[in-house]
Amino acid sequence: MLETLKELLIILGRIVTILPLLLFVTIFMGKRAIGELPIFDFLIIVTLGAVVGADIADPNIHHLPTAFAIIAIAILQRIVAKWKISNRKIGKLLTFEPTIVVQNGKLLHKNMKQMRYSIDNILQMLREKNVFDLNEVETAIIEANGSLSVLKKTSNKSVTLQDLDIVTTTSSITFSVIVEGNIYSNVLHNLNLDKSWLMEQLASRNIDNLDDVFYASINYEHELQISLMDDQDVEAPPIRH
Repeated sequence: MLETLKELLIILGRIVTILPLLLFVTIFMGKRAIGELPIFDFLIIVTLGAVVGADIADPNIHHLPTAFAIIAIAILQRIVAKWKISNRKIGKLLTFEPTIVVQNGKLLHKNMKQMRYSIDNILQMLREKNVFDLNEVETAIIEANGSLSVLKKTSNKSVTLQDLDIVTTTSSITFSVIVEGNIYSNVLHNLNLDKSWLMEQLASRNIDNLDDVFYASINYEHELQISLMDDQDVEAPPIRH
C-alpha cells in the first residue's frame, strides 16, 4: 500500500514538473508548431507526447533524462524550422507541396488519387468553406498542412444578388448524382428525373461510358457539372510554396 502511494506521489510530482516545462517548450517552438502542423512539426508533437507520456506513466523512468529529451527535441525543431526558411530544398523535403484538387469547377481525379483524398473529403472541406456548388470554384488547393484554400470565380465573388436587389427562389447548391461511375438514383428521383434523362445529357456531351465520369453534380435547375476521370480540357496552373 505504501509502495503504491509512493508511486502515485512520484507520478503526481512528475506531472507538476513536466507540464510547465512542456508549456515553455511549446511556446519556445512558436505558434507555427501548433497552429499549422506540417509533417515535420506533427512528428515533433507526436514524439513529445510519447516522451512525456512514458515519463508520467512509468515511475521507473529517470525524470532528468526525460526533461533533457524534451529540451533537445524543442531545439531540434527550431533548428530545422530555420533550415526550412533559409534553404528551400530542405523545406521541400520536409513539407508537402500544395496540390490543386478543383480547377474551373471540376475535380481533378489524378491529383486527388495521388493524395489519397476521396470525393467526400473534398466536398466536405468545400462545404466548410461555404461552397455548396463546385461550379463556383475557380481553384481549390490542398495546402501542405492538409487544409483547403478556395478561390471562387470572379462572377461568384464580385457582386452579390443582394447588392443588385435581385431575389432568387433557388439556392446555390448541387447534389452528387454520379460518383466514380455510379448513379445516385434517389437524387434523380427527388428532382423528378430518371436515368434515361441523365444518359441523354451525358451523350450530348459525347460521354458514352459511365466509368469515364469521376463525379457529376446537379442543381435545382437540372444543370449538370461533370468531372471526368481523365479530363484533357482542364489545365491546372503550377502551384508551389
